[in-house]
Amino acid sequence: MRELRHALEPVIDGSARSPPVTDAGAVALVVPVLDEEASIVAVIGSVPTEVVAEIIVVDGGSRDRTAERARAAGARVIASSGRGYGRACREGADAAAACRSIIAFIDGDGSDDPAEIARIVAPIAAGEADFVIGSRSRGEREPGSMSAHQLLAGRLAGLAMGALYGVRYTDMCPLRAISRTALEQLGMRETTYGWNLEMQMRAARDGLRIVELPVRHRRRAGGVSKVAGSVKGTLKASGSLATTFLRVAAQRRQS
Repeated sequence: MRELRHALEPVIDGSARSPPVTDAGAVALVVPVLDEEASIVAVIGSVPTEVVAEIIVVDGGSRDRTAERARAAGARVIASSGRGYGRACREGADAAAACRSIIAFIDGDGSDDPAEIARIVAPIAAGEADFVIGSRSRGEREPGSMSAHQLLAGRLAGLAMGALYGVRYTDMCPLRAISRTALEQLGMRETTYGWNLEMQMRAARDGLRIVELPVRHRRRAGGVSKVAGSVKGTLKASGSLATTFLRVAAQRRQS
């Protein structure tokens, strides 16, 4: 079993200082959103501007003032060409300026702390990793921020990927960063909630240098989760994950 690198973990006590980012102009942050007007301003306002040069909010068809509020908060807002979490992530990454060599991702609901971005991008900026993913299961979680089935899903997916590729993740956290070169080489296709899983599978399959870091996790700042907020959403996301896993795993067997 090829374990993920954990040597770069700081102590999660709120006092650990983030490693320096060598080039603040290198980082673009993609924020996929759908009806997140209650939280998006706080998310954008908490992004460390000394680390992130460009904030790209990708609106998947919000029916509220998410886009308006994100734009007023200083983000660049683009409209996704259609529905789908993965589609929004892909189009946000494609829209980043050519000079951005690191693409980071975070959800717009406020559950992940934007202050963690500095730690997430630092190993890539230092040339020590290609792909860095946060782990909520290994980090400090606010009570009620994650359900038992969310934690279990992350662990089970990690076990399955460990069996396939010898790399065992502990979560499918949306807070992550990847070098632009590595992202382009992965050949991402998923347009649904399977995007995060596909990225992790392809990164493991292709032998990228992967680091997993524990991150703080909070209850969402407002609104209802599109995944855990309803039985329909949970079933839809579960179906997307299962389909993605089978598709990418089959591609490995074919190769």
